[in-house]
Order: sequence, then C-alpha cells, then structure tokens
Amino acid sequence: MAESIYEQLEVPTVVNATGTKTRISGSLIREEAVAAMVDASKSFVRIEDLQSRASEMIADVTGAEAGYVTSGASAGLMMAAAACLAGDDLDAMARLPETEGIADEIIAPRTHRTGYDHALRAAGATIVDVGSNDQHLGTGSRNTEPWEIEAAITEETAAVFYLEKVYTEPPLEVVAEIAHAHDVPVIVDAAAEVPPASNLERFIDEGADLVVFSGGKAIRGPQTTGILAGRRDLIESVALQHLDMHAAEDVWLPSGLVDTDALSGVPRQGIGRSLKVGKEELVGLMKALELFIDEDTDELEAEWLDRSKQVAAELEAESGLSTHTTEADKTAIAPEVVVSVDEETAGITTVDLVRGLREENPRVFVGADSLDAHEFTINPMCMTDDEASYVVERICSYL
Repeated sequence: MAESIYEQLEVPTVVNATGTKTRISGSLIREEAVAAMVDASKSFVRIEDLQSRASEMIADVTGAEAGYVTSGASAGLMMAAAACLAGDDLDAMARLPETEGIADEIIAPRTHRTGYDHALRAAGATIVDVGSNDQHLGTGSRNTEPWEIEAAITEETAAVFYLEKVYTEPPLEVVAEIAHAHDVPVIVDAAAEVPPASNLERFIDEGADLVVFSGGKAIRGPQTTGILAGRRDLIESVALQHLDMHAAEDVWLPSGLVDTDALSGVPRQGIGRSLKVGKEELVGLMKALELFIDEDTDELEAEWLDRSKQVAAELEAESGLSTHTTEADKTAIAPEVVVSVDEETAGITTVDLVRGLREENPRVFVGADSLDAHEFTINPMCMTDDEASYVVERICSYL
C-alpha cells in the first residue's frame, strides 16, 4: 500500500474522538467538495464573480438578504465587526483598525464573551461588557437582563454581539428587538450551531443582522472557510473591505455584491485583505453546503447515537471507568460519551491517560474539558465504527 502524504512527511495522524476541533483539523472534507476544488483549480475566475454567486446561494439557504464566504468563522466575525464599524464610509474602511471618530463599541453580555471575540477587537472594536455571572450563584438570578443591554447603547455603539448556545440568554429575539429599536445591528456567532440545517435560517428569522457559521465543521467544506449571512448593506461593506480593490476606477466593474452608485470611488485595500479566500475554497464550500442541505440529519444522529452507546457499554465494563451519554443534553451537536475515571481503581490519573493517548502514533484525541472532574469525553462525529473500537482498545490499555 502506498504511503499516505502524512507518512511521507513523517507527521502522525489523529484518531479524532473529540469532534470538529480546529486544532486537529476540523472535519473531513466531503469527497465531492475535493473534486470540485480540483476542477476549480484548472481555470481563472474573478473572485468577486464567484463571491457574488456564493452570496446568492447563501441567501437562498439562510433567508438572509446576502451572504459571503470568509476564511473561517473567526474571519467572519472580524469582517462582521468591520462592516458594522465602517458601513459604507470609504475613509473609515481605510483607517480600520484605527477608530478615532468612529462609533466602535460592540456590546456583549458578559457570559457571551470567549477567546474568539478577539476577532471583533482585531477589527478595531471596543467590547463593552454587560451583565454578570449571578446565575451561577443559584439564586434564580439571570446573567444578563434585557435592560442592561439597552442601558449600554450609546452614540458610540456599533453593534451588539450574541454568542449562540442553548444556554445563552436573553433570547436572541429579545436582544434583536432592543438593538433594532436603536438602529444597532446584531452579530451572532453560530460557528458550531449546525446541524440541524434549519439553524441556517433560524438566527436570521430571530433578528440577526449578521450571523457566522463555520464551513469546515459539520458542513464539511474546506477547513479554512466560513459563512457570513445577513443584511445586504453590511455584506456589501464586507466585500469592499475584503476583496482585492487594487483597480483603476475607470475599469472597475464590480458585480452584484457592490453598488458603485453609492460610492465616491474605489476603496483602498481593506482590513480583510489578509483574510482572502481562494477560488478552490469558495467552490469547495459551495459544493459542501449544497450537499449538507440535502443530508439526512436524522440518519446521521441515529448513527452517532448508536456509536456512542456502543463505546459507553464497552468502557462501562472496565474496572475504574463509568460512563453516560448526553443524548438528552442539547449543548452538543452529537451525543457524547462522558467517561468518569476512578483514578485509584484505574491505576492512572485522568490527565496521564488523556495525555498518553495524545502522545501515541496515531495520536488519539478525546475531549479534555473536564479533567479537573476526572472526566473525559468521546464524540462520535468524526470516527468510523472501526476507529471507535480502536479508541476503546487504546483507553483500556492504560488501565
């Protein structure tokens, strides 16, 4: 058998039992998307024409006015912030991330803040925290009250940021109603919130002005792609700040994404220029999105649940381990196996077990978010049944 490219490069591969994590290369791109990318590589095309067609496709599947393909969900957040800060002001576009004289505040409920909101700040935004962590006190208090968001809106407010998870609150519809009453757009980070495919439309329906999805997770497009959907004027601002604008004004003939009549000239290269998306990635994402929409999610979820239950049963039989599955817990797309380690009986610490798996060749990655509770997780999304059996075998070898 011929060596794989990773064997040739002497780079260990990964058995992925933790889900669509970027650090272990997201998901496996669909074969049809790879074929489309190869085909796309054989011709030149004007990127704006391709983005314009992608915009139409994204609008169709999300119900938004327009869409755009970005170089990942984080890039989508950065471009969303840049659009809200600069609008159609060419001078503001040219100056970002410098924001003197520009409304640059983005309001965010405190419990919606994550390391990923660095992307908003990279565009030049200043994030204004509202709310608290009081819900965790167990008093019945909520982390963020709607009035706190409204009270934070000033003339310096450029947008409100909302992280979409089943546990975040207030509800998006409430936040959008408050923001829109002050003519402030709402940016929603829904990077990992598909499937179901219906979520592609849900957040627009609930009032999002711009919503970001990953193209390289469950959609299984190129890992370096994201989807941005929303208001046409904001998507136009994204395009103006992202596309290669090194053009003579007399022969500048932008396609449907840009209304030249509303502009005083050709923009300078924008803040998004370093986040460019190639023709191959654009086409690959479009093909993957088309296939994702037609996918039988119920069948996939049943497959994931069966795999999780099999893994849980096999590990439950091992002395020192106990398990449960999270099929009733909607915080994750797929039903995960939560493995609790009785370290004294197992004869190994949870940290040593998880670290040992990662040092193998191939590396075995399980979820490590709850090591302090002596737990790790196994996600069925990115494994075959044979790989799941291999993961069980390798875990048991440490006991």
